[in-house]
Amino acid sequence: MRIFISAGETSGDMHAATVVAELRSRFPDASIHGIAGLRMQAAGCTVLHDMAELNVMGLGEVLAALSRIRRVEASVLGWCEQQQPDVAVLVDFSSFHMRLGRKLRALGIPVIHFVAPKLWAWGSWRVRKLRQSQDALACILPFEPEWFAARGIAARFVGNPSAEACANGWSAAALKQRLGLTEGQTLLALLPGSRPQELRTHVPLLAEVLQRMREHCPDIACVVPVAPGVAMAALEPLWQAGAMPIRREEEGYALRADLAVAVSGTATLELALWDVPTLLVYKTSPLFAFLARRLVQLQCAGLANIILDDKPVMPELIQQACTVDQIMLHLLPLLDDGKSAAAQRTAFKQLRQRLGQHRVAANVVDMVEQQLDKS
Repeated sequence: MRIFISAGETSGDMHAATVVAELRSRFPDASIHGIAGLRMQAAGCTVLHDMAELNVMGLGEVLAALSRIRRVEASVLGWCEQQQPDVAVLVDFSSFHMRLGRKLRALGIPVIHFVAPKLWAWGSWRVRKLRQSQDALACILPFEPEWFAARGIAARFVGNPSAEACANGWSAAALKQRLGLTEGQTLLALLPGSRPQELRTHVPLLAEVLQRMREHCPDIACVVPVAPGVAMAALEPLWQAGAMPIRREEEGYALRADLAVAVSGTATLELALWDVPTLLVYKTSPLFAFLARRLVQLQCAGLANIILDDKPVMPELIQQACTVDQIMLHLLPLLDDGKSAAAQRTAFKQLRQRLGQHRVAANVVDMVEQQLDKS
């Protein structure tokens, strides 16, 4: 059996690695090749191209790398035409994979998209392209199958990787013990993002927030998770303000703090799953914000809020609202009055119920088996 699997960015590498591991467990003799990152390689995927060849950010980088990306695509298609894998699993990275999926299907290779593109948020006109680029669609948000079904695409909710991962890990007490804190000491988590532009914008802002919080609550402790690839120096203002680092890749990582301020992204969903009352913040370029307001078809930016019926259960401070004064205005009630934090935790319980507990990789590999049975 030959299987092709592809990821184009760090989160996709993490998700794809779990699928590779499950494939290896279920089909020990399978030949698994693909566009792979380090986690996929460690799980047993043979590299046709390193994921780093595709992992570019921003319009300028994309344009500069376009010829290289096209060469990777041509090389992969040539390999697939020659080797004829029994199935292809394309993980996230929708712009590249929708085009690749259509061409793989033209070669007679069934295609599974794992992590459905968020067309319900923006780009719904791409539904036709998605329809042409896959034979099976694996969704990680519970409302997605109904949305896609209404547009003629059968899809399956396979569970959410964050919900699966966040079910375990350090307890709140274990986290504080690891940081050398007493169990009764208040722990604030600050998450400034991981992309260079996010760090440049949010690190100074959150460092000032920490200084202001110390004026209000002198014994408050602060932890900042350091994502893979982020240099400690990029977070220097936070260290100078007294924050403590913790590595996301540590075994058992779970950021069960007492409250948090986090840049919009998967981290805000994780915090909700860990039951951490959180304030979501985000500031970007005026041009990007202008485009987002006109393209995005939702009220909320955070995934937890979107899943909870697109309501700002977790307060969101975006663009002009993202100031130190506004952050303090919303953060102090999470610390002091009890009601704001309790309201979030009540909603987070509903969030966990909606996402459920699923063995995500096992469900994706079930879909692989279904495609193999058809061929």
